[in-house]
Amino acid sequence: MPDLRTRPVRRAVPADDSALGELDRATWSTLHSVQPRPQPPYESFFGDRSRPEHLYVSEVEDAAGEVRIAGYIRVVLPTPLACNAHVRQIQGLAVADWARGRGVARALLRAACLAARGEGASRMTLRVLGHNGPARALYESEGFVVEGVLPGEFFLGGRYVDDVMMGRPLAP
Repeated sequence: MPDLRTRPVRRAVPADDSALGELDRATWSTLHSVQPRPQPPYESFFGDRSRPEHLYVSEVEDAAGEVRIAGYIRVVLPTPLACNAHVRQIQGLAVADWARGRGVARALLRAACLAARGEGASRMTLRVLGHNGPARALYESEGFVVEGVLPGEFFLGGRYVDDVMMGRPLAP
């Protein structure tokens, strides 16, 4: 692996649209996505459901000083209801293949939880496909617990896959 220096996680900006779209397409897999594989012509990454303020990005700098996005996490309010405003939900996490195993996903997850707590949230939730062992292990190591399972909720790659709901408190 080439020598890469990880930069602090930051909020996404509109100029990240192209790089995030490329990352999203490059990392697409039925291991974590229930959406069909993206096909050209590609839509903008940012839209009504995915705005820059919903995303945090991890960047790395190589030995030559080139900076590129290594991963992102998308965090939103799960509903528009005031009675649910204390909860944030992770609705996407992707790390470039070349950046895996370097703590990018963990840094994104920690930054998202810290930011949510700073916004007054007291709880973080997510949904993960049952067969995505690496993601489930990461979430469990960061304090998420399984709170529910929808058995066989999705039919992906010729088999039924569970939808696993996980959550954790955001206590200081």
